[in-house]
Amino acid sequence: MASSFKLGLIALLGAAAVNAAPAAEANVLGTSLLAPRASCTFSGTTGAAAAIKSKTSCSTITLSNVVVPAGTTLDLTGLKTGTTVIFEGTTTFDYKEWEGPLISVSGTSITVQGAAGAQLNGDGARWWDGKGGNGGKKKPKFFNAHSLTNSKIENIYIKNSPVQVFSINGAKELTLSGITIDNADGDSQGGHNTDAFDVGSSDGVYITSPIVHNQDDCLAVNSGTNVHFTGAQCTGGHGISIGSVGGRSDNVVNGVTVENCTIKNSQNGVRIKTVYGATGSVKGVTYKDITLSGITKYGIVIEQDYKNGSPTGTPTNGVPITGLTIDNVHGSVSSSATDTYILCASGACSNWSWSGVAITGGETSKKCTGIPSGASC
Repeated sequence: MASSFKLGLIALLGAAAVNAAPAAEANVLGTSLLAPRASCTFSGTTGAAAAIKSKTSCSTITLSNVVVPAGTTLDLTGLKTGTTVIFEGTTTFDYKEWEGPLISVSGTSITVQGAAGAQLNGDGARWWDGKGGNGGKKKPKFFNAHSLTNSKIENIYIKNSPVQVFSINGAKELTLSGITIDNADGDSQGGHNTDAFDVGSSDGVYITSPIVHNQDDCLAVNSGTNVHFTGAQCTGGHGISIGSVGGRSDNVVNGVTVENCTIKNSQNGVRIKTVYGATGSVKGVTYKDITLSGITKYGIVIEQDYKNGSPTGTPTNGVPITGLTIDNVHGSVSSSATDTYILCASGACSNWSWSGVAITGGETSKKCTGIPSGASC
């Protein structure tokens, strides 16, 4: 009798251990046994809906040549801890004028990765009209990386986003590595506001070795702490930016390092912009070992006069810029561009370290004001 009971128990335990399908808890002699979550593959026109429905039942979610329906977010928010998401083949998105995002992911210890040769293709030309988010067609943002903790996004290739690409918000210890954003077609076909990485209200964001060709900021840090942007290749956009800072619910930037980056054929190189009449702070920002070429507007631009997306020419002191380090920013700008432009309110820019700046080819600004000790314009 005892021997039969033992054999039955062993058989039941073995069945629970090998069950790869999502399962409810089994109870044997009062002991709770949770079967492992499945590895799941989704594909085609039904793949997005199936993945959304099953996302918490899968330890690995493989999206193979998925077609996301129009007006639908590939919603992978609230994933269980430790989930891996793999994009295979080409992910595409049916057309609709809407705000997006096309993809959204959240969770703890999440890994999002692209398989060899995989592509997320937004086919942005269907929306591009030269107006971006400022009118015309309503265009969906691409990828919300919100509320990701101790997570990583790696080896993702994104082609032709309709507008902004990565929105990073509420992240803690998030690494993005090996990201390629190829919006080169937008240069001639009306791409606009195609920011590569927008960071807000996050602590610990590490973006390493991205390759970006777009029509707006390569990086824009609107708020956050401990942000690192290293080894970037930025082409065709508006530069590597802090801001604009001010006018949001979170208006503090503290501890940003931009290092070992190249910026070419862009409007600006290094840029910091704060909002006219707003309050907040920008401190502890470092730009180090930055190489510029083909810059058409400003090599370095730091200004405290932004209002409704444009400079007013009159800086205000509500968002002081302190503890700024500019170290070995060098290269060339076009003859019609300005090498360096600094517009600070009285006393609102201080404790700057400025060394190894060698920008040539453009004009010297005669409109710089409020330049802190040690810096030059």
